[in-house]
Amino acid sequence: MLDLVAVREGRSVADSLAVALRTAQHAETLGFARYWVAEHHNMPGIASSATAVLVGHIAGGTRTIRVGSGGIMLPNHAPLVVAEAFGTLGELYPGRIDLGLGRAPGTDGITMRALRRDRTETEDDFPREVAELQQLLGPVQPGQRVVAMPGAGTQVPIWILGSSTFSARLAAERGLPYAFASHFAPRQVLQAIDIYRSSFRPSEALDKPYVTIGVPLIAAPTDEEAEYLASSNYQRVLGILTGNRRRLQPPVENFMAGLRSEERAAIGDFLAAAVVGGPERVHEGFSRLAELTQADEFMLVSDIYDPELRLRALDIAAAAVAA
Repeated sequence: MLDLVAVREGRSVADSLAVALRTAQHAETLGFARYWVAEHHNMPGIASSATAVLVGHIAGGTRTIRVGSGGIMLPNHAPLVVAEAFGTLGELYPGRIDLGLGRAPGTDGITMRALRRDRTETEDDFPREVAELQQLLGPVQPGQRVVAMPGAGTQVPIWILGSSTFSARLAAERGLPYAFASHFAPRQVLQAIDIYRSSFRPSEALDKPYVTIGVPLIAAPTDEEAEYLASSNYQRVLGILTGNRRRLQPPVENFMAGLRSEERAAIGDFLAAAVVGGPERVHEGFSRLAELTQADEFMLVSDIYDPELRLRALDIAAAAVAA
């Protein structure tokens, strides 16, 4: 599960944080492998900006599920600070913390400058900073002058996140697990996975390629109800595409029918990897994606306005996988 920790219209940030923990606890009972939260800034509908803090909160409220970042946007942070934060989490919750890394800012230009101050990021910086993080989280080397404390020796697993072939090549070169953001950028998913697998170099971290893909999920007892609930997601996507970001909105009957054809097409392109429907359609959607991508994991993203109905959607997803 990937949680953007949506702030729902008419509800508070505190409510969103409580919903995230409750959802993680429910996912744990269903046997989900991991629960990640994403770093975004200056967005009225997302409450996961302090990602490491939230990872610790969720890990502290669960027992076995892996908890991590999906991801930490590395250009916004010094690698040492990230290593110390996730090293601390690794010491508090040994064997349960994941560090997913992205190279996008996760925000707009003005906020990016507020985060980075006068720092200018280049394409070469991300690979170098990933290598630096690997060193900081690994065993202390003779003569190493900068040591992450906590962090050194924890070897918190690092994932490379991305929505392009650049990230696929880097994950392959470093021998790291790879998570593709097909929940919002599905167009290059097959090309990126192919590049990652064909170029993969075994490492101390991983002996063979390992891929997870983002899958938007809206599940309900019937296809009709699922389509109705999905209208909250459609509204969110339209807001992203038009620059009108808002809190997660309640569902609207026949929302797509009221849009222009180009708007419907844009939403469809954004959500091309989505699985929306009742139990049979969910099973079919998962089977199709599994056959198409041969992914090792699905990372579900479920933007349903009613938190209880989101838990129900996870029940349906778990049953579909079991079948």
